[in-house]
Amino acid sequence: MPQDPKIKPNTLSRELSTPLADPGTFEDMPKVRSIAGDLGDARVKGKVCIITGANSPLGIGRASAHQFARHGAKAIYLCDFADSHLAKHKRELNSLYPAVETHTRQFDAADEKAVKTVVDDALERYGRLDVFFANAGISSRKVFWDEDTEGFMHMLRTNTLSVFLATKYASRAMLKTSPEKPYPAGSIIATASVAGLRSNAGPTDYSASKAAVISLMQTCAYQLVGSGIRCNAVCPGLIETGMTKTTYDAARTRGTEAKIGQLNPLRRGGQPDEIARAVLFLASEEASYVNGQAWAVDGGLSAGLPFVPGKLA
Repeated sequence: MPQDPKIKPNTLSRELSTPLADPGTFEDMPKVRSIAGDLGDARVKGKVCIITGANSPLGIGRASAHQFARHGAKAIYLCDFADSHLAKHKRELNSLYPAVETHTRQFDAADEKAVKTVVDDALERYGRLDVFFANAGISSRKVFWDEDTEGFMHMLRTNTLSVFLATKYASRAMLKTSPEKPYPAGSIIATASVAGLRSNAGPTDYSASKAAVISLMQTCAYQLVGSGIRCNAVCPGLIETGMTKTTYDAARTRGTEAKIGQLNPLRRGGQPDEIARAVLFLASEEASYVNGQAWAVDGGLSAGLPFVPGKLA
């Protein structure tokens, strides 16, 4: 961390430090109390955001960066282990949202020194960190008896350790206060999966890593009690991303694309922007009372048990 970061671990959130403002009345009836206020189309206005897993052109990370920029973020860090598209993403964001300061960083999201470095950079440049979207992740196609220890631990390192490190360093940075940000606050969002909620939605190693992500968000939320820092997991279903590209391509080749997502009640797969809009909500003050949750954005897949379409009776 930078010298004298002015972290006050015992400082409480704004909501615990100040009384709720009087909302006024309408015809002798109290108006609706609001914590977030009217954010309009600036739901993350002035916020400094870090996104890992942001390189893929088809990714949730890229789509989320667009949502953050569209809704007034002050700065966005696009981070990934690969950098084949990061510069192009930056140029695109700069062309669409020139007021947003966009930075690219290439590093392993499970490298502790690298995660600390990008968080420190945000503090040094802007004096604050408001959103960390821990989105980096990988998958596999192996059944558990074909997986070895090295492969299993690689999965946990990439998918789970990365979230632990993001939460560890982001939470400390979000405690920093200043005249511009008088109270600690922040939103840590991790990409989990419906595979972390229910079985049979992914390989064993992948599912275990995503279940651990959900547990991390829940336990960290309680350890950050009173700080105003919220920790939530978003749990996508089948989304058309770089990770699922082979599935989509194979279905299109066979002419069976219409069957993608047939097990959820919306009867379709999802798009990265549909997840990004949930991420935007969790990042904003509109989600001020959403904490420690695993939010399934899956077309309804996790709401029920498997069924054969058209044969419910």
